[in-house]
Amino acid sequence: MATNLSKSKKRKHTLEELKTLGQQLLSSRAHINNLPLLLTFVSPSSPPQFLLESLLTLQSFFSPLLPHLPPSFPSSTKRTEVSGKDDPEFIYKTWLRSKFDELVQSLLLVFVSPQSEDAYVFLRVHSTQSVDSVTDLLASKYFKYIDVRYFTYISMEKLARSLEGKGISDDKTGSADENSESHSRASIELSLRKSYHILSKIPSMEDNNEKSDCEMWSGSGSSSEEGNLKEASKKSKTKVKMPKAEKSNNNALSAAIISKKMKSKFTKAWITFLRLPLPVDIYKEVLVTLHRAVIPFLSNPIMLCDFLTRSYDIGGVVSVMALSSLFILMTQHGLEYPNFYEKLYALLVPSIFMAKHRAKFFELLDSCLRSPLLPAYLAAAFAKKLSRLSILVPPSGALVIIALIHNLLRRHPSINCLLHREDGNETHNNDSKAEKEIVDSATVANISSIKPGIDHFDNEESNPVKSNAMRSSLWEIDTLRHHYCPPVSRFVLSLENDLTVRAKTTEINIKDFSSGSYATIFGEEIRRRVKQVPLAFYRTTPTSLFSDSDFTGWTFICDKTEESSTGKKEKNFADMSEENGHISAKRQRIECS
Repeated sequence: MATNLSKSKKRKHTLEELKTLGQQLLSSRAHINNLPLLLTFVSPSSPPQFLLESLLTLQSFFSPLLPHLPPSFPSSTKRTEVSGKDDPEFIYKTWLRSKFDELVQSLLLVFVSPQSEDAYVFLRVHSTQSVDSVTDLLASKYFKYIDVRYFTYISMEKLARSLEGKGISDDKTGSADENSESHSRASIELSLRKSYHILSKIPSMEDNNEKSDCEMWSGSGSSSEEGNLKEASKKSKTKVKMPKAEKSNNNALSAAIISKKMKSKFTKAWITFLRLPLPVDIYKEVLVTLHRAVIPFLSNPIMLCDFLTRSYDIGGVVSVMALSSLFILMTQHGLEYPNFYEKLYALLVPSIFMAKHRAKFFELLDSCLRSPLLPAYLAAAFAKKLSRLSILVPPSGALVIIALIHNLLRRHPSINCLLHREDGNETHNNDSKAEKEIVDSATVANISSIKPGIDHFDNEESNPVKSNAMRSSLWEIDTLRHHYCPPVSRFVLSLENDLTVRAKTTEINIKDFSSGSYATIFGEEIRRRVKQVPLAFYRTTPTSLFSDSDFTGWTFICDKTEESSTGKKEKNFADMSEENGHISAKRQRIECS
């Protein structure tokens, strides 16, 4: 009956009357009965204008009161004990606390309800604060409380599931109006951006000082045990009587259980979010930060396998961004990805040397090729592919390629034949057994029929196994000896060392060359000390523009008239200088006298 009455009241009030009710509530405690009425407008079925006006009033009303309100009690027994107090002020504050909890529950319903799509757009458009400012407010004031983060993860998971359902329904309704469909997509994209900004701002468990007692917003302080997380952790404990000596470990055990529950909610929120059709910019931003901000805190990182393999198969820059996280899953969590090296081989294109994230890619490429179990034909394929790219990339890229090939030749001595090959046909007997099983007899027949001096490497082949790299040579590297950039021509000489002698050689740190550019090369050349430099130095003052040794067999005879005129000019110049000398001497004598 009360619900029907509130609904009827909500229908009768206009927006101006709602503003008046809010002003009355903020002005005096005598109008406290306006609070339940304003709460009825915080629902998914309310018009956006009424919802916004009610939220603004309730925010102004509760913000100064929250520090003075008692905590919310999850158990009914404690409420009964507290309600026995006769203090009217305490009863009033307890009632306000219950109304605030009701407001929070209503906001959650509005947030996850599919009926509130228009309300989302209206609140974002007409709100005085941007999405970033609201997120910054949450991050600076409220995300330090563990219970706020816990229930935020729950809300984010619910929102992601609701958005996932919207995406499926939109695909099935092909007869929908184009305007409404575009409006719906824009609304979903806006919700995805807001969800990502909130998830990315929530601090991880490692960012906090891992204390035995976690600070909670819904409790009386850091030592409060009335919070929902503490209650949940107590219920999950085994009912085994512990000795008194072990009771001191209760707090540590509670913190461990809370950390486990937080990790579970964190995993569900992120995995559900990554299943959604993310915008391109958000998609790339997620891939950049996934390996350091998400994977270390997941309860089961293998759950990201589908997302990362799908991203890695896209190709281009997206594959480069997904490589970091995929490499972590393969090396640290036992992920098996059979086509990994084939996809990695396909990423070696000239444009990768101008990509934004090329530094991280080259470091990961060097790490992926570090395993001594890598087959010889696969190592040769990567070395030959990089060698071919060295004649197509800028000087900074050529430096990285030389460093990568240097490490490959040192790690895999069996491919050093690529440096000292004189005849390509003589290597048929030296091929590895693995490659002989892969290359068919027809291909071998075609290769043997090719004349010597022809490169057998197929640069257009996407499969490194079929590229015939073991029958080729690194002739492209030899051309770098005459490169127009001096650092490249100097650095390529490092490959002349016998890299099979591992005791006398060391690997090159790819990080020193991975982020190079024309500016870095120019800066290094300026700071470089040069022992010998050409100088315009003459032991004696030159008497002519050219010396006799410059034109051997030639003699130059000056004209007499020119010689006489030149002599007269020199004589006049000498007389003038002498005369000036006498004048200056006379001046000195006069001044001395």
